[in-house]
Amino acid sequence: MTLQEYMELPYNIVIRHTKDDSGEYYFATVQELDGCMSDGATLEEAHTNIREAMEGWIETKLEAGFPVPEPLDTDKYSGKFVVRLPKTLHRRLAVEAEKEGVSLNQYTLYKLSM
Repeated sequence: MTLQEYMELPYNIVIRHTKDDSGEYYFATVQELDGCMSDGATLEEAHTNIREAMEGWIETKLEAGFPVPEPLDTDKYSGKFVVRLPKTLHRRLAVEAEKEGVSLNQYTLYKLSM
């Protein structure tokens, strides 16, 4: 595949608003491209910069003859899975969800996404 063909694939870009010692900015990564990252002062700038970083990342891999990962197939994930946990943790999560006024499912999703 060519660089352009890779750039047209639906890679999973994650952009997070960040505040730290260096300031406030948006930090962007590509889930499938290990080490491919960038940032920007705005969401739009971070998106533009990560696309440029992707181009450089993919181009470097292609020139060196290394494989380039393709995007994860999100169709194979249903969004549902079953997990077993200790009764004490189940109880604690249920109590915390009730305090927040949300379902156990919503509360667990919130905790997992942190």
